[in-house]
Amino acid sequence: MLQALSTILATRKLEGDVVTFNATEDWAQGRTMFGGFLSALAVVAMRDTLSLDIPLRALQTNFIGPVAVGDVVCHVRLLRQGKSVSQVQCEIYSQETLAGIVVGVFGAARETVIPKQTPHFVALPKTIDEAPAMPFIPKITPNFLQHVKIRWALGSLPYMGQECWKTGMYLRCEDKSLSAEVLVVMLSDGPPTPVLGQFKGPVMASSVSWSLELPPLPTEPLEEGWFQIDMESVAASDGYISQSAKLWTPSGQLASVGYQVVAVYG
Repeated sequence: MLQALSTILATRKLEGDVVTFNATEDWAQGRTMFGGFLSALAVVAMRDTLSLDIPLRALQTNFIGPVAVGDVVCHVRLLRQGKSVSQVQCEIYSQETLAGIVVGVFGAARETVIPKQTPHFVALPKTIDEAPAMPFIPKITPNFLQHVKIRWALGSLPYMGQECWKTGMYLRCEDKSLSAEVLVVMLSDGPPTPVLGQFKGPVMASSVSWSLELPPLPTEPLEEGWFQIDMESVAASDGYISQSAKLWTPSGQLASVGYQVVAVYG
């Protein structure tokens, strides 16, 4: 039975600075949980324990080990709280083993003479209806694709044996009851690395570290539309890929900028 993320969040347990979530098999990606799912849990745990009501500005996640089905235990610690910026650490434990460390940077708005600047949005060459869907195939594609829908509009699909360094996709979460913050964090880590398109058969790939930067979240409703994500592998050597990504809201506003190191076993 599928467990919506909103259901998992609603049944979490809070005890002091420890928040426990129940992760189900349908949120898995290989032998661990989907990284965007884990980072979203960490952000919720941070807000639970510290009652922060200022925007999330940045998130750094180190994926240390696999997270199994069952209890995901988040230990939260305030690293520093200044006048406008707070830094918070969340240690993620699975089966009593440290599996991830997430640091969140929360910052209140500041007066500034710097004008607002955002990257220019460029539409993908295929519309949502024209872009083929990435299907969920049991035991072949990640389980979390039952919750996150992906339509491929630019670049090669995985394992097609084509040179590929850039991809562009449409993303949408089936759960319509998530906050904008949780939705953006989760979708920012949705698609696979573009270089998987260069292989002619399945290989393992795993995120090692992930850095996410978030401008102020838009006020528009986000749960119904399709997001766009543009991904680029900017460097590759020794089996590691450095890549960047920009996530755009359904109306074309910048939602996040991400940087990631991915280990590819092939």
